[in-house]
Amino acid sequence: MNTDYVLTSEMPADLTREHYEKRSVPVIPFHFFLDEKEYIEDFGVTVPFDAFYKKIAAGAMTRTSQPNISEYVAFFTPFLEQGKDIVHLSLSSGISGAYNSARNAAEILAERFPDRKLYVIDSLAASSGQGLLVDWAADQRDAGLTAAELASWVEENRLKVHHWFFTTDLSTFVRGGRVSKAAGVFGGLLDICPLLNVDPKGCLTAREKVRTKKRVIRETVKKMEQFAADGKAYGGKCYISQSACYEDARAVADLIEETFPKLKGKVEINWVGNLIGSHTGPGTVALFFCSSEPRT
Repeated sequence: MNTDYVLTSEMPADLTREHYEKRSVPVIPFHFFLDEKEYIEDFGVTVPFDAFYKKIAAGAMTRTSQPNISEYVAFFTPFLEQGKDIVHLSLSSGISGAYNSARNAAEILAERFPDRKLYVIDSLAASSGQGLLVDWAADQRDAGLTAAELASWVEENRLKVHHWFFTTDLSTFVRGGRVSKAAGVFGGLLDICPLLNVDPKGCLTAREKVRTKKRVIRETVKKMEQFAADGKAYGGKCYISQSACYEDARAVADLIEETFPKLKGKVEINWVGNLIGSHTGPGTVALFFCSSEPRT
């Protein structure tokens, strides 16, 4: 592993604390509000994920905020003081302003540490999709890439991480204004489970309206068959994140493991964390894998 620099990320990449520690990737938390009480993301320690989603299902209001510039400065500074460069992967600019805050912090720190390099990269990814990109980047770091080489590699490969997800509960989307009340009622009556993905600009995009959970699970796996590198011979990693619907996530994982026998290990299922979950609410299953070509 190249130890001349540190690879960092943000907690909404939705991997476990143990995973980040094993890969030697420090992360900066975001803030979320639950019924106007502010919390800092801490891997579900203060507000356990199951309790978090139960509160949302009961009608609790949520909102979120990204780290401010001062928080990024405080996060980056110790590594620079140790004489290390930094490659930082930031949550997609298509859904958050975190990238701009991190870049502003980098500009401030460039004056204080003129001999150090701080590469802030827009991951164009979210949740465990960003987590998969971070993990992939850590593999390149461990293979010996320099900080500059890794930054270029991430920019060249970030769009090869696919995000496909569906929800069986539109209530949080309706409360947050991302789905109209009429569409939410209509979707509920017809048992519609929207299938969405993250587009090349890093924005959430609705792709299909699928009736019934059983069908949307099959359609989600078909997207992996269509886009994964080498199709059913895909030999990379696959992550799933879920918001209080583990059985649905497990159903997707089982079908993937049956369909893709050459997977690198089992499908890893993580929680959708407090930050992303504040916007999705319960009932969301998201699938992440890598392709050989950039997503479109």
